[in-house]
Amino acid sequence: MPNWRLRWRNAQYSPRLTPLQKTRILQALQKNGHTVGFLGDGINDAPALRDADVGISVDSAADIAKESSDIILLEKDLMVLEEGVIKGRETFGNIIKYLNMTASSNFGNVFSVLVASAFIPFLPMLAIHLLIQNLMYDISQLSLPWDKMDKEFLRKPRKWDAKNIGRFMLWIGPTSSIFDITTFALMWYVFAANNVEAQALFQSGWFIEGLLSQTLVVHMLRTQKIPFIQSRATLPVLLTTGLIMAIGIYIPFSPLGAMVGLEPLPLSYFPWLVATLLSYCLVAQGMKRFYIKRFGQWF
Repeated sequence: MPNWRLRWRNAQYSPRLTPLQKTRILQALQKNGHTVGFLGDGINDAPALRDADVGISVDSAADIAKESSDIILLEKDLMVLEEGVIKGRETFGNIIKYLNMTASSNFGNVFSVLVASAFIPFLPMLAIHLLIQNLMYDISQLSLPWDKMDKEFLRKPRKWDAKNIGRFMLWIGPTSSIFDITTFALMWYVFAANNVEAQALFQSGWFIEGLLSQTLVVHMLRTQKIPFIQSRATLPVLLTTGLIMAIGIYIPFSPLGAMVGLEPLPLSYFPWLVATLLSYCLVAQGMKRFYIKRFGQWF
């Protein structure tokens, strides 16, 4: 059978094939753009198992067949493959999710620090504050491997797209900076933290807002749907992010806060904080819709 006919046929039952014929069929399908899996357990299957994108064998197969395989089934159930594919796509999605969140968050932080440094006559945040903030944010993301992906994401295979990560960072990162800047204005004009003597108050206000917005955005960015309503994170993610946000609010009031140069904030700060975070969620959701409409994808 010529190669063009092998590539043209979508499905075919071909009994009693030689090792060479099996390899030809695999290579023809691969040239046609398919990702090809091959299931076999005999010595004659070894060449095809080796050439396939995914070679699959069973535990009772010939030694050479198992050596040529990528996957060896320990159970007599092909549903294991389906579960493995879904779990692989979910793991890949969580990795991309983490990279997108981290890249956009760090880019937004750098942008905010640059803006603050250009207009504020004192350090907007000390190095130790940034380290604590980043450490706590990273801890909040440790639960992401146990998160789930939306069913729409799992329906088809995905490929690594470094271009989308960079684009995601440039478009989504500055969104958080908008609300960092509004927090700067809030602390400067409303709470009069506009001189060197009051810089600890300014730094405390931005510390809490920055940490809470970074942590809350985990829920905003983990799905292309409406978070908490159409798509809810798993319990480990909810507990971890909630705990980090609570600790972040407590730090300026704690002995640790005093040690690193933070100070307690007045209670009148917190209604402003809630309004800022709610506004951030709304803008982030709107930006998400715009991004998906413009580029046709989220992750």
